[in-house]
Amino acid sequence: MLDRFGHHARPLPLSGSLGERAARLVVLLAALAASPAHAQGDFGSWLAGFRQEAAEQGISSATLDAALTGVTPDERVIALDRRQPEFLQTFSDYLRRRVTDAFVAQGQALLAEHAALLDAVEQQYGVPKTVLVAFWGLETRYGAVQGDLNVPASLATLAWEGRRSGFFRGELLDALRIIDAGHVSAHEMTGSWAGAMGQMQFMPSTFRAYAVDGDGDGRIDVWHSLPDAMDSAAHYLQRAGWRAHAPVAIEVRLPEGFDWRQARVFHRLQVAEWTAMGVAAADGSVLPEGAGRAGIVLPQGWQGPAFMVFDNFDVVMKWNRSQNYALTVAQLASQLAGGHAVFAGGGEPGALSVADFRWLQQALDELGYDAGTPDGFPGPRTQTAVRLYQALHRLPVDGYAGPSLLAHVRQAHAEAAAAGTLVLAPPPTFAGEDEAP
Repeated sequence: MLDRFGHHARPLPLSGSLGERAARLVVLLAALAASPAHAQGDFGSWLAGFRQEAAEQGISSATLDAALTGVTPDERVIALDRRQPEFLQTFSDYLRRRVTDAFVAQGQALLAEHAALLDAVEQQYGVPKTVLVAFWGLETRYGAVQGDLNVPASLATLAWEGRRSGFFRGELLDALRIIDAGHVSAHEMTGSWAGAMGQMQFMPSTFRAYAVDGDGDGRIDVWHSLPDAMDSAAHYLQRAGWRAHAPVAIEVRLPEGFDWRQARVFHRLQVAEWTAMGVAAADGSVLPEGAGRAGIVLPQGWQGPAFMVFDNFDVVMKWNRSQNYALTVAQLASQLAGGHAVFAGGGEPGALSVADFRWLQQALDELGYDAGTPDGFPGPRTQTAVRLYQALHRLPVDGYAGPSLLAHVRQAHAEAAAAGTLVLAPPPTFAGEDEAP
């Protein structure tokens, strides 16, 4: 369901004129031409070996012929696999682009249209219908954008290409097993460039583990059957640990003088403990003290909104390892149910480029903070390094790497370079600092 950066795969954008689309393709193919050679040699030889392996695992010759005859590497897929975003999105930008008044209204209309189905699924699996429709909207714009690339061809390309060949080889085998089971034909198995399929963008391995026949017709069609898609998504969330009648995330107001170091996604306290500190729901409602332990997250730093997150937030993060995505699921679900938009301002404006973030990680490493291997993407290890830097320099310790922090680190790095002290003793760690549940 996810790509290596924790985001769902998306097809090549289809908007714009034919000339614009051609120009985008030229850029992608140019990037491909500058990349390393394929790691597994001739595609035909690789495919012959793969077919033999698949046959030995029991996949029928009819399926192999239907799915793999005439398949050639799709250079668009390789280029899309190797792309990297130029800029990281702030939470406010991410949310604003995905949750609009019109999008919420469309989701509410679909909730009403499919009320009987969604009520039945909610009753069976304990997952609120608003949450399911939020996933549906964010994944495929309520089924409108499911991807139109042939999944076996895309996965064969990625399994041969070499960068993540083991992962995609397994996904290709699972895709062939789905075809062999009669759920979909090889021709009709379409999806994103990375193989995510259907209304909810399941990867083949996720399909095989969690997809169910919601409409009882003897096959699972996550592309066209809404009962199959909704039941499958709810089944996945239930198996991932969803707690019925418990929230995902609630926007909160933090008291004056709040210790920003406490705002860490895996620092969990009872809701009553947070309430005793002065944490309150942003809309004035009573926080659910029976919802278990909760953490506080600041998706755009101490100047932006704050959210109390619960066990179901961790479940959403299993679907997609993006904190922005998980908070957006919660926010869209809330608005679909008639709740408010985010009350607080967006926080510090401006997003770092991936190159800037990579430089920041390198600079923190050189200043003695262990930010890990510079890759241009925020993770728990980098966030811990940022917090330690902020604490040592008496900045708000919110772990947020925005433009102001980048400017501060640039100055500190330049001063340390001039003084010849770029390798510093590691600073002390916070008691109880944690990176994972």
